[in-house]
Amino acid sequence: MPSITINGRPLDFEPGESILQVALRHEVEVPHYCYHPGLSVVASCRICLAEVWAPNPRNDNKLEPFPKLVPTCQQTATDGMVVHTDSPKSIANQKQVMELLLINHPVDCPVCDQAGECHLQDYSYQYGRGESRFREDKIKQPKKSVGPNVLLYSDRCIMCTRCVRFTREVTGTGELMVDGRGSTEQIDVFPGMALDNELASNVIDLCPVGALLDKDFLFKQRVWFLTKTPSIDGITASGDNIWVEHSDGEVRRIKPRENPDVNHWWITDEVRYGWKFVHADERLRMPAITGHDGFDPNDASGAWRESITAANRTLESAAEAGGRLAFLASPMLSCEDAYLLARWIRTIDPQATLAVGPVPVEGEDRSYGDYVVRAEKAPNARGVRRVLAGVAGDESAVLDAATFEQQAAGGAFAATVVTGNYPSDWITPSFAAAVVSKPFILIDTLANRLAEQATVLLPGATWVEKAGSFQSAADRVQAFERAIKPLDYCKSEAQIALDLAAHHEGRPSVKYDAEQTRAEISAMPGLDGFRSEVARPEAKASIESDMVMVDL
Repeated sequence: MPSITINGRPLDFEPGESILQVALRHEVEVPHYCYHPGLSVVASCRICLAEVWAPNPRNDNKLEPFPKLVPTCQQTATDGMVVHTDSPKSIANQKQVMELLLINHPVDCPVCDQAGECHLQDYSYQYGRGESRFREDKIKQPKKSVGPNVLLYSDRCIMCTRCVRFTREVTGTGELMVDGRGSTEQIDVFPGMALDNELASNVIDLCPVGALLDKDFLFKQRVWFLTKTPSIDGITASGDNIWVEHSDGEVRRIKPRENPDVNHWWITDEVRYGWKFVHADERLRMPAITGHDGFDPNDASGAWRESITAANRTLESAAEAGGRLAFLASPMLSCEDAYLLARWIRTIDPQATLAVGPVPVEGEDRSYGDYVVRAEKAPNARGVRRVLAGVAGDESAVLDAATFEQQAAGGAFAATVVTGNYPSDWITPSFAAAVVSKPFILIDTLANRLAEQATVLLPGATWVEKAGSFQSAADRVQAFERAIKPLDYCKSEAQIALDLAAHHEGRPSVKYDAEQTRAEISAMPGLDGFRSEVARPEAKASIESDMVMVDL
């Protein structure tokens, strides 16, 4: 394999790779602004220029220097090439570029949302000068709203044009442009247009400085207080890899997590902002039993104990009377949730009917190159059906939502267990009428017309409040981790299932463990490869901040 030497370190490379790509793949730092692997190469920022030597075939392949510094993002690597990004010439260029970029840049890092994750800030410290030699007045640029979710601070822009290229090359919508020339040029939207496509807010992630900011996150939290937890899109069937960034038990923002096999570097605005129901006032927070006056919020364990008892008693009475039970597993649940709940209800009624809840679909799938926006608005319809089929022993025995509703309306079930966990009200009048005709247990997250009529209500947890796995529309099974603790007195559906099963069998409950549950699923006929099939997020070494925190 051909190799290249960067700053004294020999590195293998694939033919066609640029010097910068080789360096980044081997985790060799080379400063860069305008380059992004998902966009075209324009080599406009010039901070990645390096001193390059290469074998000259016309001179017995002796190493000879290029006559000038070359952009490593654009220069193709060749075998035997020697690159210096730390030579005096390269360092001088880096300092000059940084000095130029900072001439008109405002000194507002203390109030900038990008502080703590700003490449300009980092490179100024690593490659810049200690002080500015510019004594003239800075050019002032306007601050403006360019779309419903994006705010532009033109003063901070370094004209890397990542955002412009994104709207032209990825979304194809072309809302952004470069207006003006020289020191007065700025990013702007075309007249009469707004940055309002379904991938628009990816420009916030692309911006290497604090020019394009998220209106929703603006001035909400300092980034160094955030904890990043790897997760999966819990709203659509895309299986997009995401970071759930949170602090103090609250989700603060959702960011894309790079995965070249799934979503590359992007997520939709729907996924980015669709988590708000997690902290909605409409969240169900406490168990409830029909006829019960309500539980004391200071006695959550007692409330759960009584509710678990009532739920089991409701189903056991119906089964002992010869009635048939049914379980409707929401496609919003994880594979582990659905499996443990189905296993529990089958211990009460071995012939209990299993069904998959309604799967919302809006329009059709849309493609942006290799990135697909899914019309299906449920993260795990395939995974839920798969594990239910494993429990039932036959996929044809698993009903869809319409058939379940039809049979429930006809009185086929003596009692049912219904799960929701949708990000909005999902109950139709016909479904409510079919379910409430018999005793039913509801496990849900948001208040709806069924919650007030449930024989027993058990508040569940959203996907960011638990660990599990989803099977996407592309049939890729991916694990996600818990980001925050369940709200108030809520529990994950998997833990609820374990508590219900333990009470029914007269033994102590156990703590839910996602990996152990996946092992149990894999032990079932037809699901033997489930555990090994699950893609898990790569382990990341924790990064300790060098910032000194002082209590005031």
